[in-house]
Amino acid sequence: MAHYELRCRECGRSWGNQPRSICDECFSPLEITYDYDFVRASLAQGASDKAKFIRERIAQRPPNMWRYAELLPLPAGFESRLPVGFTPLLQAPRLAARLAGNKNDATTAAQNLYLKNDAVCLPTLSFKDRVVAVALAQAQAFGFDTVACSSTGNLANAVAAHAARLGLKAWIFIPSDLEPAKILGTQVFGANVVRIAGNYDQVNRLCSQIAEERNWGFVNVNLRPYYAEGSKTVGFEIAEQLGWRLPDNVVCPMAGGSLIVKIKKAFDELIKLGLVEEKPVKFFGAQATGCSPISTAVKTGSAEIEPQKPSTIARSLAIGNPADGHYAIRTIKHSGGWSEDVSDPEVIDSIRLLAETEGIFTETAGGVTVGCAGKLYRQDRILPEETTVLCITGNGLKTTDVLAGVYETERPIAPKLAEFEKYLNETLDTVEVAKEAAATVGA
Repeated sequence: MAHYELRCRECGRSWGNQPRSICDECFSPLEITYDYDFVRASLAQGASDKAKFIRERIAQRPPNMWRYAELLPLPAGFESRLPVGFTPLLQAPRLAARLAGNKNDATTAAQNLYLKNDAVCLPTLSFKDRVVAVALAQAQAFGFDTVACSSTGNLANAVAAHAARLGLKAWIFIPSDLEPAKILGTQVFGANVVRIAGNYDQVNRLCSQIAEERNWGFVNVNLRPYYAEGSKTVGFEIAEQLGWRLPDNVVCPMAGGSLIVKIKKAFDELIKLGLVEEKPVKFFGAQATGCSPISTAVKTGSAEIEPQKPSTIARSLAIGNPADGHYAIRTIKHSGGWSEDVSDPEVIDSIRLLAETEGIFTETAGGVTVGCAGKLYRQDRILPEETTVLCITGNGLKTTDVLAGVYETERPIAPKLAEFEKYLNETLDTVEVAKEAAATVGA
């Protein structure tokens, strides 16, 4: 018997393990539950100091998400062939100084701000590699030879790449206005790409209908409960990389709302197993103003989602009717957190800010996270002395189109020292003029 099973989030009915995501009794979503006594015994192996033994045992494993295998819904005998996850957790002192720059204690903030950088996650440079790795492990166990998904981009890349590695056929359904780099980053793996003249919510509805007709494993339809569990590894890694302690705050981008919910679940599981000390953690959701159904609900005090028609450059977050929106609202409110949103120009400014301060090139979702974090610091919802983690979920190479026209194409100069000296002086003069203009505006 597996040490995990599907259970209804609302009525609690058990559904064993099968490719389904909705309870037939109350039509609520299903999620994975675990036998934590079994997990604890399996990890501790009879050690007297269970927590210390488990932490040391995990630390001895390869640096990837599979080090937490007992807390993932993996089929018996599963062995991964790909080192997904265990991405860097980096201090961000220069970014912190800018985000909290109007505070006397910006130096304190610089010591306490961290970036969880899934922009370098293998193999397709986003956190979606984590969820797909778990979903496709189950897809194989359930006997699917074809996998599929509806996607705003990163999931498309991840499903296509993982399917290619496992020898599975892949069908990817996307809105027709997706970023060119993400479309190419799906096609290159040999997947069948179907572009739909509609937004993500329309694409997702179509995929739900296809899933009922064909024996395919849709990672975010009939495999969704398994898929979503992969997001927990972000939370596991944050705690371990902080020295087996929880942060005070987590700022997380939200599309469907699942990631923020699963990071909270990861922290709860670590507390349950005694691997970290229990403490309050505030969760902050970040959205683009042009598609902010969860943020709007939090700000208005509503427990319900009012669907929106997406209109934002942050296409990876452009889900107007988020599947886990209700649970994201609950996670945010119960933790004492908040939700913010930022405009498209603010997204671009935040992408540049992160790159120029910390050398990390993030996609638009990361710009949303950084921009919202700045607002949260300015509102004193996040304090400089608090340990705060910003989740950077994807790589900027995927959304270079949003920076078109932001940077001028420099004129070439002759390969001569005199030409360079002339060019240097002109550049320095331009910088000085810009500084004087800025000072005048400030005065």
